[in-house]
Amino acid sequence: FFFVFFGSKKKMFISSLTRNNVFASSSVRNMATLKQIAIRLKSVQNIQKITTSMKMVSAAKFKRAETVLKTIRPIGPSLRALEVKGGIVPSEEPEKLMIIAVSSDKGLCGGIHSGLAKGVMAVVNGLPAGADYQVVSVGDKTRGPLTRFIPNHFPMCANEVGRLPPSFVDASFFSQQVLSSDYQPDNIKILYNKFNSVISFTVSEMNVPSVSVVEGQSALDVYDDVDSETLQNYREFNLAASIFYAMVEGQASEQSARQTAMDSASKNAGEMIESLQLTYNRTRQAVITRELIEIISGAAALD
Repeated sequence: FFFVFFGSKKKMFISSLTRNNVFASSSVRNMATLKQIAIRLKSVQNIQKITTSMKMVSAAKFKRAETVLKTIRPIGPSLRALEVKGGIVPSEEPEKLMIIAVSSDKGLCGGIHSGLAKGVMAVVNGLPAGADYQVVSVGDKTRGPLTRFIPNHFPMCANEVGRLPPSFVDASFFSQQVLSSDYQPDNIKILYNKFNSVISFTVSEMNVPSVSVVEGQSALDVYDDVDSETLQNYREFNLAASIFYAMVEGQASEQSARQTAMDSASKNAGEMIESLQLTYNRTRQAVITRELIEIISGAAALD
């Protein structure tokens, strides 16, 4: 307040100094905002490079998976040939039911794994109260949601799935672990993602009945030497082949879903880059304008 009693020039000089201080603080604040925008812009650009690379890798893997699927796909209907010709229909409410969810360990592919987990929960919720069932996961991605909702019915999970192309050896090992467990089900229901197109897949299921269900069917009388041991061997092979078929279908679905997800992520990153670049340019222009106003105001105060 001391300078208020002096002449008008000093009053104008003090007001110009105050205005310059305000402009200086605003300039520093805008420079900090500008630096933050630049850092975020750089990070989004790096993310776009990663998603674009992952899209290209997924496209190459999808082509290989699709080629393998075209070769393996006839196995699916052939696995059901005996059931269809023999009129074998699994019981709708078996005493013991095992559900096998075939997924993988790798993510960043949209909602393909969560959709499979929802399919498993739909089957579980459709069972009568007090039903005896167990759920097994081939792949680690469905383990989280399933153990959260049905922890007491989830005895085992197979890891290291999806890092390499599916093989019948791995499928045979998984089936052997299931059949050698203490839980011997009357029916095994396999849920997997069936590949329809590059942008479409559906959760499908296959049934592998037990020997007790198949044994004694009148339609099997046309075959020679169909005893319990033969049916047990057939069941073991049928389960391994069904798991292998589900793994091949699931891999093609997963790679197509990851390709679509990475393409969407790259487009979203591009839109964010455009928005951040526009914000960066506007903020930079505002900083330059404020600096010019500071220079002009200082020159006017000195005059």
